[in-house]
Amino acid sequence: MKLKDKVAIVTGGGQGIGRAIALELAGEGAKVSVADLNPETAKKTAGEIKAMGREAIAVTVDITDLAQCDKMVKETIAAFGCVDVLVNNVGWDKMELFIQSEPATWDKVIAINLRGPINCFKAALPHLIERKYGRIVSIASDAGRVGSSGEAVYSGTKGGIISFSKTIAREVARHGITVNVVSPGPTDTPFFAAVAGDNPAIAEGLKKAIPLRRLAQPEDIAGAVAFFASDKASYVTGQVLSVSGGLNMV
Repeated sequence: MKLKDKVAIVTGGGQGIGRAIALELAGEGAKVSVADLNPETAKKTAGEIKAMGREAIAVTVDITDLAQCDKMVKETIAAFGCVDVLVNNVGWDKMELFIQSEPATWDKVIAINLRGPINCFKAALPHLIERKYGRIVSIASDAGRVGSSGEAVYSGTKGGIISFSKTIAREVARHGITVNVVSPGPTDTPFFAAVAGDNPAIAEGLKKAIPLRRLAQPEDIAGAVAFFASDKASYVTGQVLSVSGGLNMV
């Protein structure tokens, strides 16, 4: 097991990609703090991990609030003694042309997708620096690498978290901490279904455009995260891995 006895926080761990990541890390031996705005989905994922014979807790957190992120880290340390891995997974979007969007939507997208992970970095880094060890993995999006029509502000925030992660990787490398980014393409999740709405043509069109001819499954993303979270990637930092079925080969 690549993560035996490591302690991981997974934000947005209650469903979709976050749930798959939490289960994958637990399967590799990690103790998992399942952090989510929805306490019920967090408890459900934590229960699934416990059913695997692994240790888990459910933590309720709004990552747009730094104080709640501090509390999330403290609760995890209280339960398991430390934090080794932070996975910044939470994300939100509303698909619409920029000219049709409104400032209230921009504020929400920026707060969740950019300010939220920054809060989590701020909350976790002092502990990781003190321990001289850490693995941070942020979930971005290929929208942040190459752009995506109808997702202008979302693309901006995901590009922002890529640049932010690279900078922090430079700043904390001397402390034994690696920081990497997993950049999914279109993924078959409740979030994708909500963004696509009632238009099945969106998914079908994407499948035709993706060389592997399918949407990603959450487990596809989780495997990449597990690699970055493990000591197999101890000499990898400041990198962005696109998991997109070949949709974007840049």
